[in-house]
Amino acid sequence: MWEKTYLESLNEYNSKARVGGGAARIEKQHAQGKLTARERLEILFDKGTFREIGALRKSQSIDLPESKRIFGDGVVTGYGKVNGKTVYAASQDFTVSGGSLGSAHAKKICQVMDLALQSMAPFVSINDGGGARIEEGVCSLDGYSGIFTRNTLASGIIPQISVILGPCAGGACYSPAITDFIFMTEKASQMFITGPGVVKAVTAEVVTPEQLGGAGIHSTKSGVAHFVRKDDKECLEGVRELLKYLPQSNTEKPSDIATKPIDESKKIEEIVPDNFKKAYDIRDVINCFADKNSFLEIQPEFAKNVVIGFIRLDGSVIGIVANQPKVLAGSLDVDASDKASRFVRFCDCFNIPILTLEDVPGYMPGTKQEHNGIIRHGAKLLYAYAEATVPRVTLILRKAYGGAYIAMNSKNLGADYVFALPIAQLAVMGAEGAVDILHRREISAAKPEEAGALRNKLIAEYEKKYLNPYIAAENGYIDEVIAPDTVRDRLATAFEYLKNKKKARLWKKHGNIPL
Repeated sequence: MWEKTYLESLNEYNSKARVGGGAARIEKQHAQGKLTARERLEILFDKGTFREIGALRKSQSIDLPESKRIFGDGVVTGYGKVNGKTVYAASQDFTVSGGSLGSAHAKKICQVMDLALQSMAPFVSINDGGGARIEEGVCSLDGYSGIFTRNTLASGIIPQISVILGPCAGGACYSPAITDFIFMTEKASQMFITGPGVVKAVTAEVVTPEQLGGAGIHSTKSGVAHFVRKDDKECLEGVRELLKYLPQSNTEKPSDIATKPIDESKKIEEIVPDNFKKAYDIRDVINCFADKNSFLEIQPEFAKNVVIGFIRLDGSVIGIVANQPKVLAGSLDVDASDKASRFVRFCDCFNIPILTLEDVPGYMPGTKQEHNGIIRHGAKLLYAYAEATVPRVTLILRKAYGGAYIAMNSKNLGADYVFALPIAQLAVMGAEGAVDILHRREISAAKPEEAGALRNKLIAEYEKKYLNPYIAAENGYIDEVIAPDTVRDRLATAFEYLKNKKKARLWKKHGNIPL
């Protein structure tokens, strides 16, 4: 039998590691409406499955006093099960040196990231820290470079999710920025490269942390955040929900689940007006054919003119990219192009088929868009679709005009199947704009009292002759014109028959997407 002191020592060490910065700091964390690093992991992982790594690790910095050499060094790392599947995680502990990153702290995160990549399992990073640990100088900065490198090498191989549950400042922001999805809470989360104090000193601008980098800013203006939830608990439950739609790695497909399909495709005729000037909510269309309550929208408050997210169709995960006629008539602008193209690339990385719902009048015109680089940003969407090898299906609902028609997964951009409703129109532009260009002289020469009637007549003739889906079908740009009540059946069947699709590409190191 071992001497009693061995196990007593083990229990003592583990007890010290579990309390982090101590009871007083834990109480302060709770007073701010935040959970501790370990409490967060308890919510994220299936009950009783989390196993910690490196609990007894300490900083070896000669500049830190012994009182600051705390077991775990401000981060809890390990692995466990989420929805029954392996996940690795790192959770910063704000009660220890404000969650600041030192050398030992960074090495723990790098170790668990390496394990996640070797195990081909998702990695979740829970951020709640004040950035680089000043006392450790360049060693803490070097720690960040190791994390950023691993984020980049793992990108497209395993899903990476960042959860911002407190401050995330300076270089600490760049790790979440490289990952696939970012969660934030309404009140406690903050992300910025330079804080309010530095901003005031350099620019004389007075701004609060929330105004500079709160969840509201990053979910609506910057597009940095993908999901915003009320508090820590809802945020981590959101991560669990998202992981249900994702595969473990790029070597797998997302898991299918048993569902009870409900086909409400016949409602599409009521939802989508044949008056092209009337708007509607594309999410109502999605819910007509998606498995019940399966639609998980991503970035719902950013670039609202395009809708992205995951659905299940007969239990299988499908990525959705859809124009939103309710906002800017569904046209594509700089932000919408960025939002959609990154999502397309994520789906392609992780073997998730893509459904494109198209109702687009074109790219947004104007000097603001041109000066902000609509050419460069718009090209990202073309590039993302053209390089994607997963099953790709497009349904044209109404408008499919100009370059935006091409960008929204058109036939020659590589779509496997293109369907269209009978009211769909494919053209360089709408009838009114086309007539104004083609018949400008004829309309100008008409008597003022007759010009309006002549223009309307020419518009009607143009619509009848050119703006219908059958011309596109005759030329092979549409595979089939379908009735609204058949939408779910045709989409589900198309993806079912494409599920074993394989498309080889010539080898290259990587392409040069127009970033």
